[in-house]
Amino acid sequence: MIITNEQVLAALRNVEDPDLKKDLVTLNMIKDVKIKDKNISFTLELTTPACPLKDMLKNACLNAIKYFVAKDAEVQINITSRVTKPADTTQLNNIRNIILVSSGKGGVGKSTVASNLAVALAANGAKTGLIDADIYGPSVPMMFGLTGAKPLARETEDGKTLILPVEKYGIKLLSLGFFADPDQPVPWRGPMASKAVKQLFNDADWGELDYLIVDLPPGTGDIHITITQSFPIAGAVIVTTPQQVALADTRKGLAMFRMPGINIPVLGVIENMSYFTPEELPDKKYYIFGKDGGKALAKLFDVPFLGEIPIVQSITEGGDNGTPVALEKGSILSACFSEIAGKVAQQVAINNAQGGKVLNN
Repeated sequence: MIITNEQVLAALRNVEDPDLKKDLVTLNMIKDVKIKDKNISFTLELTTPACPLKDMLKNACLNAIKYFVAKDAEVQINITSRVTKPADTTQLNNIRNIILVSSGKGGVGKSTVASNLAVALAANGAKTGLIDADIYGPSVPMMFGLTGAKPLARETEDGKTLILPVEKYGIKLLSLGFFADPDQPVPWRGPMASKAVKQLFNDADWGELDYLIVDLPPGTGDIHITITQSFPIAGAVIVTTPQQVALADTRKGLAMFRMPGINIPVLGVIENMSYFTPEELPDKKYYIFGKDGGKALAKLFDVPFLGEIPIVQSITEGGDNGTPVALEKGSILSACFSEIAGKVAQQVAINNAQGGKVLNN
């Protein structure tokens, strides 16, 4: 029996991407088909290296070849990725997707989530950057063990000076905390603060990035409006805690992204401090701040619920000593942030494929 390319592609047309609702061949995700006797190899090109469905899609491809082509075929599937970008926006330099991490209220762990989200995306192979745009309380320098670090700069051929982001754990980082005395307040008015934040985007040498995570200040102020109206945003992630006082403020923060003139896709809700599990009672969950508040918020606004993060001492310790918990391979928290990062990347890919509009319905 002679196996042809047409047979292989016909078989793979039976494998549908469950997010994009089309088959892999139509989506142009099958590349470099090679056949020698009963040895078949091809590349499966995903929309993100953090794809949570990669194993499922790989197995589905293997089963399709065995069922529709040859039961005894030897199949080799190479997995690569090409991160998509929003279809209806102009790309900022070489940054494919800018993702905002926001909350309507301070103290919900937004910076912790943004930092560990960036670490988890980078750990999955994505080229990742992180901007700490919280001008009045920048915490990223401490969370990455970079207190006192000063970015370098370089001059371009046309005489422009570009800031070089600080690199750590495979992530390119810039924070307004790098440019201010950590012990002194920053008494800047709105226009000055907005100008400083814009420089982190426009005057930095970010190189090529799949994702640029932006840790926004709490609330809905000048910085939020400046960023959402000045740059092509792929979507926003909302961080909350379960209690009602946090949810009340978070609702306003989420609603801001749907206002006319802003209209940023909401990728989903992450619930932080969801429950506490004592070390000596690993099967117990104590819902100290209430239960399922984040899920209810996501349902109310018809956006995905991206996951819940428990209260664990190592999260605080990791932030204090400059080693985000997502770095701890094999730990429950590392797996938690990896899963959330996969879901965020998944929603970005879905939204990009659908023109950046569907998630705001």
